[in-house]
Amino acid sequence: MVTLTPKAQSRGTNVFAWVIQSLLALAFAAAASAKLAGVPMLVQVFSQIGLGQWFRYVTALVELLGVIALLVPGFSGFAALWLGTTMVFAILTHIFILHSNPVGAVVLFGLCGVLLWLRRDQIVTLRARFG
Repeated sequence: MVTLTPKAQSRGTNVFAWVIQSLLALAFAAAASAKLAGVPMLVQVFSQIGLGQWFRYVTALVELLGVIALLVPGFSGFAALWLGTTMVFAILTHIFILHSNPVGAVVLFGLCGVLLWLRRDQIVTLRARFG
């Protein structure tokens, strides 16, 4: 059995990562809440996507699971990967289906990428534990 001990991060790096985690948690919680509340603009967007309104609920659930993982110690790296992947599909949807500006999804993707880099040791630890 291999035991991995993650490299300790500096206090400043850890605080910076928590700031990003908090921003991402707020953004994705707000987005998921709006989807679940049936904000008319989002209902229209998901109608344009063409998969039905069930997809709006699934997307909200994916986002909420990511928010929870962001706030659980040791899982924020996985959450960044999870939500970053979600944003890749959001970017593609904006470009190829909605023909709209994907800048919001690109910004969230970038923040997820930074957090994933900062918390990459968590991915290694989780992979060793569960992989």
